[in-house]
Amino acid sequence: MNPEDREFPPFEKGISESGYREVTVISGKGGTGKTTLTSCLAQLAGQEVLADNDVDAADLHLLLAPEVREKHAFTGSIKAVIDPEKCVGCGQCAEACHFDAIHPEPSANQPGKTVYKIDPVACEGCGLCPRVCPISAIDCEDNITGNWFVSNTQYGPMVHARLGIAEENSGRLVTQVRNRAAQLASELKKDYIIADGPPGTGCPVIASVSGTDLVVIVTEPTVSGVHDMERVMSLAKHFAVPTAIVINKADLNDEQAARIEEIAAEHGSKVIGKIPFDRVVNSALMAGKTVLDYDSNSQAAKVIRDIWRKILFKVS
Repeated sequence: MNPEDREFPPFEKGISESGYREVTVISGKGGTGKTTLTSCLAQLAGQEVLADNDVDAADLHLLLAPEVREKHAFTGSIKAVIDPEKCVGCGQCAEACHFDAIHPEPSANQPGKTVYKIDPVACEGCGLCPRVCPISAIDCEDNITGNWFVSNTQYGPMVHARLGIAEENSGRLVTQVRNRAAQLASELKKDYIIADGPPGTGCPVIASVSGTDLVVIVTEPTVSGVHDMERVMSLAKHFAVPTAIVINKADLNDEQAARIEEIAAEHGSKVIGKIPFDRVVNSALMAGKTVLDYDSNSQAAKVIRDIWRKILFKVS
């Protein structure tokens, strides 16, 4: 397979015609409480479609305990493979490889003959070696880099994935998750998709944000939290996606919390919730439960319910 022939399918959702709305929760940095909030929104939504777009480090399943009903392999890259029966040991492929992934070894079937073998860990699938091989002994094959799943949870069907360690194309896997979630929402005639997005501003975040109805940005009142929030707000603005801001542990630094509100206003956004520092949240996570399940009367739970009401107002 030629690397240029690989398809990179776009996100297939047509929001305006679909009848459902997609709410994606992201954060500029990890550890802000994004997944904790998403799990509660999933519970408050009530049997809607759920998606975990954080395929590099998925953790929504830790709180929602999904029961897998579908498992699919994800082919996110290609690897070059040498046919040892065809290889004549000329070494042109090894000389051309920029990743030092091709090395000589004795032939297993022909004593005294040297053939070349490709290290699949070092191979980047660039496709150069098949081009330089004079006898066409090298081909590129699909490489399974992860899996994606459709599961049942107590709060509705969930689409999630697991990317292999150090594997690539997490953006494509995010798109696969979103496409399947969109199909489920259409088939089941659901009103919402609640998606837990990845942190940062990289490829998987772009794949999560583009085409969604509302991006909920979870941040915290710290210097790094404010800085990373600005970056992800600029990203959402680039894709013309409306945003809403949630400040987690908002009472730990009033000055930075006020700064967050100012920045939100400058970007045409608004803070829709200030979750206070609440030890109930840590206790809920240690128990493997959502905050609402663990203590529905906690201060954090009350604010989260109000956040959900404001989200409904913004996307309705």
